[in-house]
Amino acid sequence: MPHTTLISASELHAHRDDPAWVIVDCRFLLSDTAFGRTAYQKAHIPGAVYAHLDEDLSGPILPGKTGRHPLPTAETFAARLSAWGIDETVQVVAYDQLGGAIAARLWWMLRWLGHDAVAVLDGGWQAWQQAGYAARSGTETRASRSFVAQPYPERLVDAADLEARVGDATYCLLDARAGARYRGEEERIDPIAGHIPGAVSVPLADNLTPDGFFHPPEALHARFAPFVEDKTPENVTVYCGSGVTAAHNALAMVHAGLPEPRLYAGSWSEWITDPARPVEVGEDGAQGVGFRE
Repeated sequence: MPHTTLISASELHAHRDDPAWVIVDCRFLLSDTAFGRTAYQKAHIPGAVYAHLDEDLSGPILPGKTGRHPLPTAETFAARLSAWGIDETVQVVAYDQLGGAIAARLWWMLRWLGHDAVAVLDGGWQAWQQAGYAARSGTETRASRSFVAQPYPERLVDAADLEARVGDATYCLLDARAGARYRGEEERIDPIAGHIPGAVSVPLADNLTPDGFFHPPEALHARFAPFVEDKTPENVTVYCGSGVTAAHNALAMVHAGLPEPRLYAGSWSEWITDPARPVEVGEDGAQGVGFRE
């Protein structure tokens, strides 16, 4: 059976030399975009290829139209997957140093293109190191394969979809950013603070234990079920600052046995490019509703 949500370091180690497995290092920092590649070249899980969030897992930014990490086209990403040696027969495992916050983006993107045999390393790079497993330096490549994309566009929503649902009690929108950003108390990344009206704050950090592992499925189910249990799957959407870390909530929900939510890939950084879109501050839709001038 393929691994489709999370995998432990010991399970991955048992398949470290399996030619039908591809490991992808997704380490990254918004504050230092060269960090991940440098860290990878210094030490990584043997056999892993490197995926850069800006260069490999995102498409071109269109100022005033897209968010900070728009999705690449299906064709462009399929070509990248092919170059990494991924096709329909391959089990993919992604990892990072942020509890899966970046690796979940790759997890979601592969599912978006019809490849469900993808899992995130629970505990990430730290779990691999703590287990005492071997590491390798330098840059690695794999023999290319042919990845055939079979996109699921229904897994996405756009800004127009959300604008039409503002105030709709049958719709659930989950914000994965830290609570302070959601409430509009601080914003160090995007030019405007706040959240999409009606969204609920469900910070991705709370999917993890203090040592960086995902909570058990039953705990994740208890966390998300109150928000989504009375909603149809197509009426549940996740978003974040730029469409990256929202995938962490999607991963947690699927791991918990809940239906997979849809993703607003543009997220907050795209939403605020249009001054006509409403912005809300405060707790859970309680205050601050209004249109920006």
